[in-house]
Amino acid sequence: MTKLEVGETAPPFTLTAADESEVSLSDFAGRRVIVYFYPAAMTPGCTKQACDFRDSLDALQAEGFAVVGVSPDKPAKLAQFVERDAITFPLLSDPAHEVLESYGAWGEKKLYGKTVVGVIRSTVVVGADGKVELARYNVKATGHVAALRKALQV
Repeated sequence: MTKLEVGETAPPFTLTAADESEVSLSDFAGRRVIVYFYPAAMTPGCTKQACDFRDSLDALQAEGFAVVGVSPDKPAKLAQFVERDAITFPLLSDPAHEVLESYGAWGEKKLYGKTVVGVIRSTVVVGADGKVELARYNVKATGHVAALRKALQV
């Protein structure tokens, strides 16, 4: 697994959103975008993280950031998540793990003391120029958005 480094060009992507629309990284050209990767919709940690992003969205947008979440969940499950928790930014489906892998967010990790292969909770901030501004891997769901806001001075 190759992790992205600051200054690299962010891999392009087009994925299906919860509402079945197609969302591409290029849709955010000229804007800064926070792309975060999470293991599974509607699980406790992922819900906490998504709700933290939702609750911080106005402050992030005021500073020019867009937010998108990516998981291997199917669009129908993402739609349930959006509905249940009033998620106000795009949640994207990557069941083939292609984007997860290209961003370094898929691979071996420790889960309850066992080594498993899956989503590595990660966040990549892509600058308006399409280059990686920040890449954080193996982040914790709780407190991550606050730490990210501090790092981004938002």
